Amino acid sequence: MIVLRSLFGKRGAPRTAPGERVYAIGDVHGRPDLLDAMLVEIARHGSARGPAAQTHIVFIGDIIDRGPDSRGALERLEAATRRAPEIVTLLGNHEEMMLRALAGDEPTLRGWMRVGGAETVASFGLPPFAEAEDPVPWIAELRRAVPAEWVEWIRGWPLIVRSGDYFLCHAGIKPGVPLKRQLRRDFLWSREEFLDDMRDHGAVIVHGHTISDSVELRGNRIGIDTGAYRTGTLSAVCLDGETVEVLAVHRGEAAA
Repeated sequence: MIVLRSLFGKRGAPRTAPGERVYAIGDVHGRPDLLDAMLVEIARHGSARGPAAQTHIVFIGDIIDRGPDSRGALERLEAATRRAPEIVTLLGNHEEMMLRALAGDEPTLRGWMRVGGAETVASFGLPPFAEAEDPVPWIAELRRAVPAEWVEWIRGWPLIVRSGDYFLCHAGIKPGVPLKRQLRRDFLWSREEFLDDMRDHGAVIVHGHTISDSVELRGNRIGIDTGAYRTGTLSAVCLDGETVEVLAVHRGEAAA
């Protein structure tokens, strides 16, 4: 158990909203085995910790791409969400790319193939899009392969969740801009400018998107992406009042 008071000085330790316990889970990236294992670990942890007035389980985005089974990851997440309404999934930049490709955005489609889209479409039974290929029939095949109800479900994923002094989003924020004035692209694509900024952002930003060797506990942010698709480790944090606990599950690298 970690209390972040020492990182916040006079401001004191950040807290979740009264009575709320939040589990924030890092980027899954096509690893349904780790997704399943983390939900089991959270259930075990919650039982050991005791009941909370409200529990929220937040996937930080990037369920798909890079790993071997994006379709399986979406399938497991959808089933888990039906069973447990406390699960919320935030939109990640990789889901954003898939949605744009499905909508016919050819430049995004080409870029998506290079950063994990090829692995995702393979999990749906399609060959990757080739640069010289006509995109129109290929996109039509993609639309037939990805269930329409999944596309609508993903489109409905929120960009942010807030609990007390914690602000959860996929990638980060633009430093120096009030949280209420952030742009969609800031939540989905922020990296170096955000990561290197030590200012108080008005809340502790809990994010994924950028891989680190272990969960990063900083004074103004908590980074929880530990590269599940390549390391075999999926990490999460439990935020409960003033306490922060790090959770992790491990499987072999790039297991199906």
